Amino acid sequence: MRTVGVEEELLIVSARTGEVLALSTVVISPPPSRKADKGTVREFEKELQKEQVEFATNPLVAMSDVEEEIIRRRREAAARAEEAGATVAALATSPVPVQPSLHLGERHIWMAENFGLTTREQLTCGCHVHVAVESDDEGVAVLDRIRPWLSVLTAISGNSPFWQGEDSGYSSYRSRVWNRWPSAGPTEIFGSAERYHRHVDAMLATGALRDDGMIYFDARLSARYPTVEVRVADVCLQPSTTVLIAALVRGLVETAAASWRAGQPPAPVSAGLLRLASWRAARSGLTGSLVDPLTMREKAASDVVAALLAHVEDALSDSGDLERARHTLAQLTAHGTGADRQREIYREHQSFQAVVRECARITALAD
Repeated sequence: MRTVGVEEELLIVSARTGEVLALSTVVISPPPSRKADKGTVREFEKELQKEQVEFATNPLVAMSDVEEEIIRRRREAAARAEEAGATVAALATSPVPVQPSLHLGERHIWMAENFGLTTREQLTCGCHVHVAVESDDEGVAVLDRIRPWLSVLTAISGNSPFWQGEDSGYSSYRSRVWNRWPSAGPTEIFGSAERYHRHVDAMLATGALRDDGMIYFDARLSARYPTVEVRVADVCLQPSTTVLIAALVRGLVETAAASWRAGQPPAPVSAGLLRLASWRAARSGLTGSLVDPLTMREKAASDVVAALLAHVEDALSDSGDLERARHTLAQLTAHGTGADRQREIYREHQSFQAVVRECARITALAD
């Protein structure tokens, strides 16, 4: 069975006021009184802004192990932040107004100089899922075949309704902010690993991107691991939603690889249509309509999610993840996404600070 690794980005916030704090160094390099749990694959890492940190799970097979490690790492991040009177929150954007503080490494300075306000405003937290592939050929075949389904993952994971102290009108506003980068978003069909690498080389040759780490496709070949990396999801409020996204991504990869081995071509959907589907998913979440990946026509979100589940049902059954996926999707349908939960908290308290505090509590307890 293919291994899965999950990367999550978290906001660092005050548990008391809900203010977003530039304290990433506290979590990345904790004082001697806090030591990382044994067995972690690597320490927490800095991201673009000082108000956020990132962690990655080990490559794992069982989704129960993925969930356990996510919970452990979230709790460890909260415990480290507590040394400075802070905590962490699994929020994909900040509900409260914030002026992000850029890390001053050479790469980030280059990005600020070249991309200006896009870099300075880019305080977003995503969830990236890595799934093992046997070769670049298999990986690119997978990328070509999972394209129409990725927008549904954005809808399921939506957890960023607020931006700088106001309601954005979106379920995943993070994805809209992220797509300001010129290399972000859906891609055309590559057809082969050679063509994929040639396209990446051509992008780098323009001088608009500093390195291959700035190839921000919705899904790409990882530059560091023998994996396909899917990058469309918000960081999820609940670990169970993160695990659902991971299970669905692995199901998509396995289904696509089997289709490729059977000689079935990828669906000839243009990147322009995929971009519209991505926008619709970011706007609607699981409320209203989405773009059906099978027809590229408007359809009820519940029907589109059911189509995704049917598409990967055999793969989920083989990995033992089908009932877990069905249960979590039922919970999201009944109780709403992270974006729905944030709006519910705001309606109750009429305070963006209260939204941050409650979401930080959920994150630290990972319940």
